[in-house]
Amino acid sequence: MAKAPDIQLADFQIAMPCANLIGESPVWSVREQALYWIDVEAKLVQRLDPGNGNLRRWTMPEVTSCIGLRAHGGLVAGTRTGFVFLDTETGGVTGIAHPEADIPTNRFNDGKVDRAGRFWAGTKNIANSPDATGSVYRLDRNCIAHCVDSGISCVNGIAWSLDERTMYLCDTWLRRIYRYDFDRETGIARNRRVFAELSTEDGYPDGLTVDAEGFVWNAHYDGWRITRYAPDGRVDRVLRMPVQHVTSVIFGGADLRTLFVTSASLRLTPEARGRQPLAGHVFALAPGVAGVPEPLFLG
Repeated sequence: MAKAPDIQLADFQIAMPCANLIGESPVWSVREQALYWIDVEAKLVQRLDPGNGNLRRWTMPEVTSCIGLRAHGGLVAGTRTGFVFLDTETGGVTGIAHPEADIPTNRFNDGKVDRAGRFWAGTKNIANSPDATGSVYRLDRNCIAHCVDSGISCVNGIAWSLDERTMYLCDTWLRRIYRYDFDRETGIARNRRVFAELSTEDGYPDGLTVDAEGFVWNAHYDGWRITRYAPDGRVDRVLRMPVQHVTSVIFGGADLRTLFVTSASLRLTPEARGRQPLAGHVFALAPGVAGVPEPLFLG
């Protein structure tokens, strides 16, 4: 049995000292050369231009948990109750679909755009319990939402393999990363099975992305770390971060060789905050591998 790799201290820079409550859903816009991400509990969508340090923020009408870039400009987002568009010119928010309007104890969580231009997002129970009340939804280009899978406690970290035959998805409270067989043309994901399972020491699997070599990068909430997995599920590298709640990762920068990392400061005791003054900031790492461009929602 192969020995697990040692944990390396991450060589990081602070991309934005924002002290978010729950920084999440980072997305790099190749077109704008800018980083978008959210602060879930603060109801903020944020945009950083790393070239000049300019920061813009939009306040959403309710908790917002994930975003994707639109081909027509602006963003598609998952909020507490459903899917919306955000016009980044005017700040206007337009509702699209509310597939769980009849389940007030759930809210939307993480999401991402696939390479066919559809937006995916999943739900979780607001009690943060392992009850499997969450589902995975696909918002098609015609803006109709379809339930693809259910029976998940907390949907997180959706991403796809380079050949688009595999979809990865985290069930956070069960400490599992799943893989599905994926059909790009139909948008169907089936045959869910475990890709990786985390220990208590590892924390919980949160946001993830896939790099240009097909390896999976996963942020560990309550785990102080980021893990890079090989396509067969083998742990390739573990990076130790200076914050306990590492929430998500995305590749960006002019050459897509910068790994942007979001984090959270919510639910830390005063003592814990004192030990990790960088909690909630956005970090930038140079991991020595490139990412792939994020797709655009075509609806």
